[in-house]
Amino acid sequence: TYPARTSHRRVSDEEKAAMGIGAGLVRVSVGLEDAGELQADLEAALA
Repeated sequence: TYPARTSHRRVSDEEKAAMGIGAGLVRVSVGLEDAGELQADLEAALA
């Protein structure tokens, strides 16, 4: 998801900045797979 425009859309820009929620932040929800496998899958998807 894109927190800056979804879950935190009503939070002021100043508050978002204080929380580290910027335009470049993307939230990725993953399962219980091995971290290495998740990283490889994400890298492949973004390539």
